[in-house]
Amino acid sequence: MPIVNRVAELHGEITNWRRELHRKPEILFDVHETAAFVSEKLREFGCDEIVTGLGRTGVVGIIKGNRGAGTCIGLRADMDALPLQEAGDRPYASAIPGRMHACGHDGHTAMLLGAAKYLAETRNFAGTVALIFQPAEEGGGGGNEMVKGGLMERFGITRVFGMHNLPGMPVGQFGIRSGPIMASTAEFTIDVQGKGGHAAMPHKSVDPVVTAAQIVVGLQTIASRSADPLESLVVSVTKIHGGDAYNIIPDKVQLAGTIRTLKPEVSKLAEERLHQIAEGVARAQGATVTIDYDPNYPVTVNNPAETDFASGVAGEVAGSANVVIDLPPMMGGEDFSYMLLARPGALIFIGNGDSAGLHNPSYDFNDEAIPYGVSYWVRLAEMALAA
Repeated sequence: MPIVNRVAELHGEITNWRRELHRKPEILFDVHETAAFVSEKLREFGCDEIVTGLGRTGVVGIIKGNRGAGTCIGLRADMDALPLQEAGDRPYASAIPGRMHACGHDGHTAMLLGAAKYLAETRNFAGTVALIFQPAEEGGGGGNEMVKGGLMERFGITRVFGMHNLPGMPVGQFGIRSGPIMASTAEFTIDVQGKGGHAAMPHKSVDPVVTAAQIVVGLQTIASRSADPLESLVVSVTKIHGGDAYNIIPDKVQLAGTIRTLKPEVSKLAEERLHQIAEGVARAQGATVTIDYDPNYPVTVNNPAETDFASGVAGEVAGSANVVIDLPPMMGGEDFSYMLLARPGALIFIGNGDSAGLHNPSYDFNDEAIPYGVSYWVRLAEMALAA
């Protein structure tokens, strides 16, 4: 079955929603206008129940089928944007300086709203669909907040599904894999304390700049020399701050960065080695370090049965030749992982065409993907909840 005819008819309307959301990006949990927009649409569609404020600013819309009782499945979209200045002069560009939808969450929200409109009109399924609109995916752990707030138990959700756009994959294609599909994330900050002094007399100082530089180089050996080369591991130092003048050795330098892995045991190894390297290098230089290590999102792991089901649904919409079932795992993080820890389910990627990459100031969600994404959602609901 290709794109659903009714969904094709709604394409223009959904595109307008997406562009309206794009103009008003909101950050983390501060998605009040976006949540209000979502709630208003769900009311217009005639959802049976609309719950706001779950996970602080999340919204859940409930639609019951007309083919008898059944289970409840969850369909999730994220709503938040990024603290990034948009590039380009699109007519619907961000109206808020320093904020933009650079990850396509405006498209994700619009597609799930499109599915909500269709499902509320047709109700051709047995059971219940929970439409989950989540805040704070971009580092705030909004998915975890919704799960801790009782999302699964309150609505009796038995399975949960997510979708994310993928630049570089052609529009009309989907990609998925069973097992780990996105990485766990951790953030670290290392404060290197030395002894400042005159740059012309370094022997009277303990130079935290040199120490920090050696730590940066040492951390690269975690992936190249400590971990099995067949394992996926990224260690990236992304910030270095220290010093104010050409002729002064500072007292302190701060390093910060991220670690990404696909296995908990590799994450543990990386954390241990980070401490050993930073502390050992500092000790050798006569400096000291203070380390703040913050494990963040867990690995996003697709359940095998739900992966097979989701890929089958995508095949019905786009044709099996347009579904990549062994998509390589990605080292980006995703807090849909918390929902997959709570219930079996799967995250699928939808092609965004030849666009700029995610988190890029020139990125834009491709509106031509909308009919495929909405059709995927509605067919998934109808097939998962078939009588």
